[in-house]
Amino acid sequence: MHAAVIGLGTHLPPRLVTNEELAARLDTSDEWITSRTGIRTRHWAEPGTATGDLATEAGLRALKSAGTAPGDIDVVVLATTTPDHPCPATAPDVASRLGLGPVPAYDIAAVCSGFLYALAIGQSQIVAQQARTVLVIGAETYSTILNPDDRTTGVIFGDGAGAVVLAAREDTDRPGALLGAHLGSDGAHKDLIRVPAGGSRYPITADMPEADRYFTMEGPAVFRQAVVRMGESATTLLHRVGWAADEVDHLVGHQANARILTALAGQLDIPVERTVVNIDRVGNTSAASIPLALAHAARQGRLAPGDRILMSAFGGGLTWGSVALTWPDITPL
Repeated sequence: MHAAVIGLGTHLPPRLVTNEELAARLDTSDEWITSRTGIRTRHWAEPGTATGDLATEAGLRALKSAGTAPGDIDVVVLATTTPDHPCPATAPDVASRLGLGPVPAYDIAAVCSGFLYALAIGQSQIVAQQARTVLVIGAETYSTILNPDDRTTGVIFGDGAGAVVLAAREDTDRPGALLGAHLGSDGAHKDLIRVPAGGSRYPITADMPEADRYFTMEGPAVFRQAVVRMGESATTLLHRVGWAADEVDHLVGHQANARILTALAGQLDIPVERTVVNIDRVGNTSAASIPLALAHAARQGRLAPGDRILMSAFGGGLTWGSVALTWPDITPL
């Protein structure tokens, strides 16, 4: 038994935040942000809107895209770094709000690699015949963990959610098939991307520095690690599934930085015009990044059923991964 993508749904909060808006209160400019990141706008959730709200809407749209009834979902896997609460997990609440019944539902935390980790987990559930239909969601509200005075992180991240429905299939010949995954991690570099406080290692106290409650990132080191790790992972997966680089129709990398995407394409020897880019519109949406990019390309008419898609991501942990699939005959919602 194999897994195939049969539906895709996304959701962005309506508030659009421009570079000019951020430049008005931070020591930066539109030119500085665009030249270093490729980002021009991003969406931020309004106060009171949580990750679970975005995930629920994206999940609902994915079900509609797939033509799948809520009662047909067997498992929910939600990738997020910004859960509604430290405890409990957000996925059970999302499953309840979608009317899925008492199905297994759980969060995974792999930061920007989260969606690909969740895809691999959903695929494994189907291959092991523990489920026939899985709802995989990546959702984030990074605006809630950003230091409002830090221009290095405050201009990069956006909020959003994307979800796919995976279904069991007996062969991989039909469009939509997940053909393989490669995952990796290196905890020796865990401090490159983190929120220092809030866990059992460093509980929040009344007298701690406020900055320790916010997301931090060592940008140059992360850039170098991202290109190397994503390139190695993608190359390993290409060998595993038997694809040559020139047979990849679309490279969908995690939308962290436009220069990273260009460097990754060059490392893999994939023409840069085959790279899907929407970071200019939505910023870095972490676990929601890849499904949002897929939906963007599909709505542009770039993706045709059967196209070979190579996805690769890198995030905190450090974590990284790649997934190969053939594009399904679907309409993203």
